[in-house]
Order: sequence, then C-alpha cells, then structure tokens
Amino acid sequence: MKRTLLALIFICGFSVTQAQTYTWAENTACIFYTNCTKCHFPGGPGPFSLIDYGNAFAARFAIRQAVLDNYMPPWQPDENYQTYAHERLLTQTEKNIIVSWVDQGALAGVLANAPTPPSYSATGSQLAQIDFSASIGIYTNVFTQDDYRCFVIPTSFGVDKYISDIELIPGNRQMVHHVLIYTDVNPTCYSLDTAAAGPGYSNFGGTGSNTSDLIGGYVPGSQPLHFPAGMGMKLDANAYIILQIHYPQGTDGLTDSSRINLTFAGGPVRTLQLDPILSHNTNISPPLNIPANTVMNFTETFTVPSITAGADSVTVLSIAPHMHNVATSIKCYAIKPGNDTVPLINIPNWDFHWQGLYDFRQPLVFPEGTVLKAEAVFDNTSANSNAPNPNNPVTAGEATTDEMMLVYFTYLVYQSGDGNIIVDTVTVKPTYNGCQFVGLGDLANSYSQFNIYPNPTYDFVNISFEQFETGDVKITLVDVSGRLMAEYLQPQVGQGTFTKTIDVQTIPSGMYYVRIWNGTQLFAKPLLVTK
Repeated sequence: MKRTLLALIFICGFSVTQAQTYTWAENTACIFYTNCTKCHFPGGPGPFSLIDYGNAFAARFAIRQAVLDNYMPPWQPDENYQTYAHERLLTQTEKNIIVSWVDQGALAGVLANAPTPPSYSATGSQLAQIDFSASIGIYTNVFTQDDYRCFVIPTSFGVDKYISDIELIPGNRQMVHHVLIYTDVNPTCYSLDTAAAGPGYSNFGGTGSNTSDLIGGYVPGSQPLHFPAGMGMKLDANAYIILQIHYPQGTDGLTDSSRINLTFAGGPVRTLQLDPILSHNTNISPPLNIPANTVMNFTETFTVPSITAGADSVTVLSIAPHMHNVATSIKCYAIKPGNDTVPLINIPNWDFHWQGLYDFRQPLVFPEGTVLKAEAVFDNTSANSNAPNPNNPVTAGEATTDEMMLVYFTYLVYQSGDGNIIVDTVTVKPTYNGCQFVGLGDLANSYSQFNIYPNPTYDFVNISFEQFETGDVKITLVDVSGRLMAEYLQPQVGQGTFTKTIDVQTIPSGMYYVRIWNGTQLFAKPLLVTK
C-alpha cells in the first residue's frame, strides 16, 4: 500500500511538472518582447539584450532575481492604488512563468516557433512627423561624479508654436540616466552655455534661470510624450530649448550626442502647463527639515482655485512626484467638493533613480475647491541605506544630499468632454495567453457577442454576451481610475446568450468600463453614464 501511494505521488508530481514546463520559444520570449525589450535591446540602456535566447539564457539568474525582487520592470507606483497609461508591469502569471523557466533550466524550446522579435534602433525616431529636430552636439563627460549638464538649443520661429509630441533620443543609452526638457524666452541659459567650456554647462536642480518652464522629460524605457488632440505645450517665438541631462557617476570618458524631436500641433490649441503644484517651497507642513537619526512625515496641501473668469475646473493629464534619497514613500490624492476622494499616486518604496511622469488613462477633472494632498515619509536613519549621512540633518535644497518634496501636474483649464478622452485603451492587462496582450479596442472587436445598451445611459444598462461553456461569470463596473463601482457574480451560467441588467442610477456621470470575466478570458467595453 505504501509503495502504491509513493508511486501515485511520483506519477502525479511528474504530471504536474510536465504540464508546467516553460520554454523561451513558447513562453518567455513573448513576455520579454512585450515588457522588457524597450530597454533591453542591443545598444539600449539595459545591461544586456533580451531580443535573443542566447543573451537571455546568459542573464537568466539576474533576470530571475530582478523579477522576484520586483526590481524589473522599473515601475514605482502601487498598481492597486491607481492605474496609468502605458504601464510597465508584469502580471503574477508572467512572473511565475519567468521564475519557473529559469528554475527548469531556461530551456530554448523550438526556436522556430518563437514570436518575431521586435526591432529597435538606437538612433531612430518613433514619430510619424518631425517638425523640429536638434542635437546637443558631441559631448564627452569629464566628471567622475554625477553631472547634471544643461544644453541650450536656440529656435528661430518668429511665431509661437504648440508642441503635440516630444521625443528625446539619447545619443548614448549607456550614459544618459534621465533628461528634463525646458523652454525659456530669456537668454540667461544661452549666456551660461556660451561662457562654459565645451557643449553645455553644469547646473544641478534646474537650468539656472528663473524663467525656464518644464515641458517634459525622459527616463530609460519611456516613449515619446504625446498630448491629446487640441492640446500642446507652448513654445514661444524665438525661445530656447534646454535639455538638462543627468550623466551618473561612472560615465566619465563616454560621449553623448542626444537629440530632441518635436511635432507641432495644428489648428486651435489649448495650452498645457507642467508645474509643481504641491511643493516644499509653498505648501508643506512642517517645514522640510529632517534632523539627524530621525524619521519624519510631511504633508502638502493645495486647493484648486477658480482658474479664470468663468472657468471653475481644471483637467489633469499626468502626475510626477520628485524627491531625493532620504525620502522613502509618497502618496498623493484629491478630495473633491462633497468629499469624493480620488487616488492619484502611491509610491510605497521610493527610489530616486526611477522617477517618472505618469499619464492617467483618461484625464481627471477637478472642480474649484478640490483639495490636492501629498503625504511623504523621510527616513534619515541608518535603517535607510540611501540616506547620505544619517548623522547630519537634511534640509530643503538642490543637491542630492539635500531634500525636495515636489509633485508636478500636467494640466489645463477644463473644457467639456475632457473627461471622456482616452489616452490608453488598455484598461486591464489580460492573463498571459500566447503572445497577445490586447487592448480595449481589440477586446471589443474580438468579442462581437458582447454588447451593452443603451450607451450612453442614465438609469439602467443591459449587458448581453455569448457564453460558450457553462461556468461562473463575474461582471464588474469600474471608473477610469480603476475604482470598483459595482460587482455581480453569476454562478454557473449556461451556454447561450446571457443578459444582465444593471442599475446605474446611483452612479455619478462619467466614463466607466464594463468588464466580463468568464474564468479564462476578460472582455471590456466603455460605458458613458449621463444624468
């Protein structure tokens, strides 16, 4: 009897192992191509390429650890607090596949069956149209420590322009850590550049000019900035473009020739602004001062005013927190009149080296009186390995040994319809299935038997779909921030057409998404609720 049980256990265990064997060709190549190769390609900023099996195999143990530690892909925001456009996230299923693949020997599989690898160019543009392009020239870094170098690019347009797309192409991806992009009508930066030896001039924290306006930025893996139709960053006539490029320690002797490409918007354009609305300079409590060997909490608060005569709301496209090395976490949210709380961003494990600007999947609209709040923790003790010197106090300042607490917002005066703009159609990343990670439009088209009507609606909506095999079905209604508004579980739905009527009378006006999960696939379609 004992031998029989052992034999059964062995057989069952062997069957499970066989069923869960993963290979590069059939499984992990797709995951890497979808999530990782925007940085990990030949000549890219990643330390190794993931385009081909040989390089992935050589780096398999580093890949496994990075995935287990959630270090890669680099994505700081808490995905359960708020969702964003173009997220760099692995699902738990994808993580499990990668780890299992390595543990099983990182098998190649049938390489002829592998998906076609993506093609990347270290210098090529992704913009369909380029209206302005300029390089910083050829710069060789001579600094052994971190260098923040500003490069000034004159423009010669006699009239104002509005920028709809911003693309930064690093000349040396092994060298460029991040870039901040400014415009300025005054010649201050140009004078600083002219006076310094070689291309550009060193200046940490900003450009050295009080009139420079931040319009965008670049971090490894980021895509060109694209603003919704009819919106753009203003480029004043004859303005200067300033690129502040961070060259980290260890890049001395390397040469860079980064380039910026711009596309200009046509027709009527509304002006976007990118400002640190929440700032340690204006609205923090207590003042940003962290004594030695101390952990402190800080709060920033800003109330949305009436923007202009007759304009009582603002439209927010994106958010970008900025702090240094003593900071350990930050959470930001909005409280609308009526006490409706809107989550904006939560970074529970702050990392100075992986900062970014995060676009909301759809613009958020905040009426006059909305309170924006940020809460951050700063740990100036030996428990924080990033703290420069826990035995010294830290105050607000520009240097990395100082601290900052800024939250930038990309925003403009509200106009009817702003809240319905879709920046990224992928509302949820489906479970790994071959090499297809489809977006909202693809989901809707691939499941024509899924219908919602009437749409728009103000009281009730009918959800109709075709069930192909008996099983449990979950229907959820979520808002554009991913917040659950309603949930319905239908056990053991039989084959055939199934219709469910949902009451939305208590749900506020706005854009929502109806999602159907049938146990193996997820489908989603937008729903507009009007009152």
